[in-house]
This record gives sequence, structure tokens and C-alpha cells, in this order.
Amino acid sequence: MNTEVTLCGIKLKNPVLAASGTFGFGREYNEFYDVGRIGGIVGKGLTLEPREGNDGTRIAETPSGMLNCVGLQNPGVEAFIKDELPFMLGRGCAAIANAAGSTVADYERIAERLDGTDVDMIELNISCPNVKNGGMAFGVLPKSVEEVTAAARKHCRKPLMIKLSPNVADIADNARAAEAGGADAVSLINTLTGMAVDLATRRPVLGNVTGGLSGPCVKPVALRMVRQAYKAVKIPVVGLGGISTAADALEFILCGATAVQVGTANIADPFAALRVVEGLAEEMEKLGIKDLGELRGALAD
Repeated sequence: MNTEVTLCGIKLKNPVLAASGTFGFGREYNEFYDVGRIGGIVGKGLTLEPREGNDGTRIAETPSGMLNCVGLQNPGVEAFIKDELPFMLGRGCAAIANAAGSTVADYERIAERLDGTDVDMIELNISCPNVKNGGMAFGVLPKSVEEVTAAARKHCRKPLMIKLSPNVADIADNARAAEAGGADAVSLINTLTGMAVDLATRRPVLGNVTGGLSGPCVKPVALRMVRQAYKAVKIPVVGLGGISTAADALEFILCGATAVQVGTANIADPFAALRVVEGLAEEMEKLGIKDLGELRGALAD
């Protein structure tokens, strides 16, 4: 079975990427298995300066999912380049950096800095609040999606993938805005906004009150949005949201995804991404296909 795919000119041995924020930079998972066996690693979200993240409770389990408000805890882009990137580059799979910011200028600066490294691709997390626009996330309105994408594009020659938020009016409009801004690919979905409450204390469970909902519970939303984005743009779509099995991954490819990302499942099972990879051939055999290209976007309307 041919599980190789090409994403923005990057050859992946299989379409399975570890999603940002759930895999660190791969070191801890490499103690369980050779992470070079998956298609690639999307590193933890990076900011220009180190961040300690949010105070209080950061994680809450929910039925078929998880809420998190970690707050982009990370070592900063310079420490990443010095201490983490060499490890990622030595694994034999794609090394993708995830970048975040609070202003358009932040995205310009971090894109330029990462562009000068050997990362294979840069994924922009645009679900961050824009401090100069009243705190509204960059990824909410098509206009701001295009603006931040175009700003980063001017400072980046490497493949640029925009991670789209599902907390929007029309995901197709936002995908088109990313394409218009110069994106080479879009990835979706980022987490849905949710909250959990404690009846006994009558308080929110999370220290930040709200958090990002992920896991199997968001998969139906993610599939719908991946399909909408695929039909709206000509650039590749990378699907994520609730993927924990090879069958899940193939459903996203059927909806139009070129590659997929495994996120929350890694936290429940450190072998999750590898299990998805290992299950692809068996699932493809069941479907009677020998190449993933036969399945991509083939969903009947």
C-alpha cells in the first residue's frame, strides 16, 4: 500500500502528523517509540519570548474529550532553535514549527526567524487574541485571517500553513482568506471554545474559565469543516479534530485532507499516532485502494 503523500512539496512517508501542543517537540514520545515512523511532528506553539502559560487548573476531562487552557507555555523561539529543533530534524520525519503571536508584528518577526532555520514548514496558530484589536482572535474574521497571513508571507519563503479556528461564522470564507493572503495550506480544526463547571464549588473548573475543547467529541464538526474548506480552496487541507484510529484518518482524507494531525489521542495513549500509521494499510485493504490519492476528496455529495 502506498501511504506516501506530498504536502506543499514536502514528501511525507505517511499522512500522519503529531498535532501541536500534544506532542511537545517529540522527545518524550520518542522514549516510547521511534517518532520518525510518523509523517511529521508539529512542535509546540512558539512565541517570540518564553511563556509560562496560565495559572490554575489547565486541563479538564469531558465526555469524549478534553478542555485545555495551557496558555501557550513554551521556551520561546530562540530556545527552540537552539535546544529542540536539532532533535526534531534528526528524526527522519517532517519538522514543522507552530508559531503564535499577540500582534501582526509578532507573526512577522517569528515567521522571519523560523524561515532562517531548517524547519520544513511553518504552521501559524491564528487562534490567539489580537491585543491591538480588543482581544478578538486573529482567526475569527476573514479580513484579519488574510492580514496576518499576508504579513507572515512577506517574511517567509518556506511553506506556510494556517491553522484555522472553528469558532467562526463561515470556515470556507476564512479558508479562502488564508489562501488569498498567500498560505500554502490550511490546517483545521483548532479547538472549539468550551467550559466546565464544578457544582460543589459553584466555580469554573478551569483557571482561565474557558478552554479549548478537543478529542473525539469534535470530530463531526471537524469533518464538516474540512470538507467545506476543501471545496473552497485550491491549496492543500490538513485535517485534525478527534482522530484516534486509522479509519478516522481515512475519513478526513475522504473529505479532502491531504494529511492529518493526531492530537488529544496522544495524551490518552502515547502510541496513538503510531497506531494510526500502522492501521492505514489494513484499512486501505478493506476499502480496496492501494494509494491514498484514490480516496482523497472522493466523498459523494
